[in-house]
Amino acid sequence: MPEPCRIEFRRYRLPFRAPLRTAHGSWAVREGVLVRVERPDGSTGFGEAAPIPGFAGAGIDEIEVASRALGGRCGPEMIESLPAALNTLRGALRAAFHDEALSADGSAPAYLGVAALLPAGRAVLGALSARAESGFRLFKWKVGVGDVSDELALLDDVCAALPSGARLRLDANGAWDRRRAERWLERCAERPIEHVEQPCLAAPGAGETERRRGDDLLLGLAGDFPTPIALDESLASDADVDRWLGSGWPGVFVVKPALLGDASSSLAALRKRRAPVVFSSALETAIGARSALRVAFRWDGEPKALGFGVWPLFADARFDGPRAAPFVRREDVESLDPEAAWNALG
Repeated sequence: MPEPCRIEFRRYRLPFRAPLRTAHGSWAVREGVLVRVERPDGSTGFGEAAPIPGFAGAGIDEIEVASRALGGRCGPEMIESLPAALNTLRGALRAAFHDEALSADGSAPAYLGVAALLPAGRAVLGALSARAESGFRLFKWKVGVGDVSDELALLDDVCAALPSGARLRLDANGAWDRRRAERWLERCAERPIEHVEQPCLAAPGAGETERRRGDDLLLGLAGDFPTPIALDESLASDADVDRWLGSGWPGVFVVKPALLGDASSSLAALRKRRAPVVFSSALETAIGARSALRVAFRWDGEPKALGFGVWPLFADARFDGPRAAPFVRREDVESLDPEAAWNALG
């Protein structure tokens, strides 16, 4: 049996440069746990457990308790014994144990495209103009935050402001009921919308019956309208990926590697079905960003622009991932210094 590795954990609470407005409210502070593994040969690896409020699974307090309970030593068998609710901690430990650089031999692409994140409300127009001048041609706009009629009227202004050939992703964060979702999807049909992300979602803590109704609503919308629908909050764990694959989901899977306990297994299932996948940030620090971006660069399915156009993100720039640009390069990922982010919490 392999000798256990020495592990350390540091909890963080980091304010964003500016609060992020979503359908769930204003989000101003990111919390998570950083993981550092020291192997018997003296080499180190890093990971990050960063659950998202409102997503299924254990919260940050539970993760911190479980981290302490490991007692400073951990091996693969201990990772496997963690309950499914601790999927973000399991994923962080796996990332730390298998912290390997991207290969430059051609097995990973030299760069991947990135979608720019746009703010909710009328601030979208100024942000879109600035991102377009930086070279972006794919944008993600947060909707479901204000009055639906006001946002629908603003949609035409946003589409008119898009550069020639540009596309727009809409992210509702599960804010709409059936009627609102249908209004949006009808409006999107003749506009340059790449997909609509998570139009509806069963309330957190919903029972099995309500969850199934929510799933059926999404499946119905996906079959009734031409604009593709993407799952995001509906994919909070590996079990969710399996469930939606089993349902025959015809749309896009937005995969946040930071939320998966076993990304390799979930991605193998998605690859087998040739499912369209968009890799996306969970608004993690540079440590989690490096792990998540490595997963994206190793994906051998159809490349879609990444949902990692989020940085600069933190008030303390030492924790940021690669600065938002139309493309992220392999060397941008490998230049991230996990030791520096770890020491910044020391």
